[in-house]
Amino acid sequence: MQRSMQRKQREAVRFASGDADCAAWFYPGRNGACVIMTGGFGVTKEPGTDLFAGRFHDAGFGVLAFDYRNFGESGGGPRQVARISEQLADWSAAIEFAGTLPGVDRDRIALWAFSISSGHVLRAAARHPEVAGAIAQMPYVDGPAGFRVARRHQTASAMARLFGRALLDAAGGLFGRPPRLVPLSGPPGTVALLTTPDTQDGDRALNPGNRYPEWQQAAAARSVLGAGSYRPGRDAPKVRCPLLMVVCDQDQSVPVEAAVRVAQQAPRGELVRLPGGHYAPFLEAHDQAVDAELAFLRRHLLGAEATTSADNQPLTEPDARPAT
Repeated sequence: MQRSMQRKQREAVRFASGDADCAAWFYPGRNGACVIMTGGFGVTKEPGTDLFAGRFHDAGFGVLAFDYRNFGESGGGPRQVARISEQLADWSAAIEFAGTLPGVDRDRIALWAFSISSGHVLRAAARHPEVAGAIAQMPYVDGPAGFRVARRHQTASAMARLFGRALLDAAGGLFGRPPRLVPLSGPPGTVALLTTPDTQDGDRALNPGNRYPEWQQAAAARSVLGAGSYRPGRDAPKVRCPLLMVVCDQDQSVPVEAAVRVAQQAPRGELVRLPGGHYAPFLEAHDQAVDAELAFLRRHLLGAEATTSADNQPLTEPDARPAT
């Protein structure tokens, strides 16, 4: 019932980004604020945002949830190829588009994403000082540190095969050959983008009961080549808007302490630490994550207006541990 109601309350929209167009869901809000959202690496808008978008919308916020170019219902190609520069351009286009949507105050726009897309959120917030807030959940902020985390949970031979396939895929792309796809996750010893223990919870967290059968859980092998050197956490001192970092203490897929340092380096950084692994905010820690994020959005996007929730219940602080 919740899912069918959610679909009735949102409308399909599209916006241009470079030479492609991005497909999105727009949830009209009631308070003038809007949260721009997208999924993690290779995760399309429905499995990546539905769970949180519905909660934000119920609280009165508008939501713009989009697919990166080359993925999901967006245009662009080759398909399933993730290029960091293009995805950052998609964020810029989404920010510009959100300000034109009916009922959206362009001074009350926030950004939300998880995993590697959280790194994009940091960089986009640094480049767009007009943004009113940013939320980075299970954030990937340091490529070299992330590579070391991934290497601990993968065999040397499988990692060599992955990078060999990535190089072949990149070379083939120069000649217009179709991408060589690899699964987003898999057990150690298999050729997959991530083989950490908590990525094995990905289906349970994002696609329970195969709710989104159209989601292609694979990406072009060449997509990994830029991730290892990507260090968006270095942009933290340039993020002038309020920034909420939601970190899971037992996360085995992204470097936790690197994310904690980013929260400390951002001029208006805030940190919430939750128990659990990489997908805890979608699973056992979901209510804690939503409470923390809604409190943040109300405080920084609504200000004095946020004295009570949409249901006229007193606001409460999330059950989370502060940074140490």
